[in-house]
Amino acid sequence: MDAELKHILQFSFVCLSSIFIIVDPLATIPAFLVMTADDSEKKRRRMARQAAWTCFLVLGLFSLAGTLVFRLFGITLPAFKIAGGLILFLVAVDMLQARRSGTQEVTEERLEGAAKDEVGVTPLGIPMLGGPGAITTVMVLIEQSSHWWQAAVVYGAIAVTAFASFLILAGANRVRHFLGETGIRILMRLMGLVLTAIAVQFMLDGLMDLKLIP
Repeated sequence: MDAELKHILQFSFVCLSSIFIIVDPLATIPAFLVMTADDSEKKRRRMARQAAWTCFLVLGLFSLAGTLVFRLFGITLPAFKIAGGLILFLVAVDMLQARRSGTQEVTEERLEGAAKDEVGVTPLGIPMLGGPGAITTVMVLIEQSSHWWQAAVVYGAIAVTAFASFLILAGANRVRHFLGETGIRILMRLMGLVLTAIAVQFMLDGLMDLKLIP
């Protein structure tokens, strides 16, 4: 396989897997079903669509504004990699225990969502899907993109993840029936394992950029 093609495929896999895992639409299914328990199938699909669009727009906006945010607050990319890695690591630890991280969802937000008539934008779109961990991930990925195609891959991964989130939430009942609670928890733990490795790699990259490790 050509070295450049291999690099493109590898970068694409890292982007898609890291963004999809940190957004984690599968783990959002229980909260989504609770919040839309009294809604029709048509309204659930509309809420899922709103959540997916919100996630796409939030992540897309922060990836576009990443450089400006760094300059505004005087943050270096290595420092953000290390901080982002720590956030992802905390999320991953919760995923390994098959539970949602506090950076994505807290009980108060779930209860507030259950009492709201419209939950697509908030709390579903943000922070449950497009939370701090997902925002950090896309900002790091876009900032370390040195070629136009790498930036295109990041935006493509955001779009694919948002679309997958819509499909999963729109078919939440079918997905839960097919996988079962046990299946969803197993997948969460597996994705948590992958996210742990991604988080550690982010931190190692930041430390190497600062020349603190060889």
